[in-house]
Amino acid sequence: MRIEQLEYIAAVTQYGSLRKASESLHVSQPALSEAVSKLERELGVILLDRRRSGARISRRGRELLQNMVEVLEAVDRLRTAAGDQAAGHHVVRVGTVSAATSTVLVPAVRDFRAAHPGRTAEVLNIQQGEIDQGLREGALDLGLVNVLAGDDTPPDLVDLGLVHGRPVAVLPAGHPLASYEEVTTEQLRTEPFVAMRAGYLMHRFAHRLFGVDMPEISYTTDGAELGKTMVAEGLGVTVLPHYSVAGDPLERAGLITHRPLRHDSTAVTLVLRQRRQQHVPQPVRDLAAALVARARTQDGTTSPPVASETA
Repeated sequence: MRIEQLEYIAAVTQYGSLRKASESLHVSQPALSEAVSKLERELGVILLDRRRSGARISRRGRELLQNMVEVLEAVDRLRTAAGDQAAGHHVVRVGTVSAATSTVLVPAVRDFRAAHPGRTAEVLNIQQGEIDQGLREGALDLGLVNVLAGDDTPPDLVDLGLVHGRPVAVLPAGHPLASYEEVTTEQLRTEPFVAMRAGYLMHRFAHRLFGVDMPEISYTTDGAELGKTMVAEGLGVTVLPHYSVAGDPLERAGLITHRPLRHDSTAVTLVLRQRRQQHVPQPVRDLAAALVARARTQDGTTSPPVASETA
């Protein structure tokens, strides 16, 4: 059971419909409905009567409403009494698609722990869709995702751009293509390719880059970290945001390198994503601030040179 679920029931009761409640809470209607359904399954009762004309609190829901209101009022009193002091033991849960791990995420977590020894960060490597869902449901506090120019932020979440860059070709050190200042799509198309699994932004970008004539896919994997490892082992080449490669331990060890993509000016941004909420626990704010601070030291220094527009 989550506090957000009780807040959703209270909002539906106040506004008289799922739609109005979702608009008031800045949560998508499907996400709100699913959260309520999970609470109903957990309690074993139907809390909302869902009809074509809309949703209303059920008879059993009305019987339990006072108990839910009392819980919410108690939570408000606790937050007011404790302020942010009690948040010192809060476990901050971060979902990441494994972007800028070595240059932003890991240093930020280290800074966070050094400044607040009693606090803990839990980092989960998952896909963007899972991050968005986890943020909506309260299972995650922060998300690190990649977005392309023109991508929309989900209406119930909010983004803050951290690091800006471009996709690059990621190659094993000593690969023949590493002798070029930049790599063409045609050159990449002839190489065994380590593809990101569907659900990752670089999967979408690769299909945009190669069109219907995709290179031979030697492996499909989850996330940048496994992709870089496979490239380092000589299993193929891949494409990733520049900030996912620059400063990576595999690059520093001389096992992988990267080159700009000729004739490609795609912009990609690492964003810090959160759900819209009035009360953000202090530990979450502290880790978010550490991520922003680390990103500021990297952005501009990690941006690759723009590939030329002439052959």
